[in-house]
Amino acid sequence: MEVRVNDECSACGVCEDICPEVFELGDEKAEVKVNPVPAEYEEQVREAAEECPTESIEITE
Repeated sequence: MEVRVNDECSACGVCEDICPEVFELGDEKAEVKVNPVPAEYEEQVREAAEECPTESIEITE
């Protein structure tokens, strides 16, 4: 699984709260720290994508 954060991100921090191992807040939006996503974090990344208020997290299987 690979993940990216698109430019619609509002830097709300939901993804970082759910999975800080993969996401961190940058200056203007969330950033992905590791790609591909380690298998042990895939479920948390999916949850972060579902909870993202701007639907900015894009997952590629």
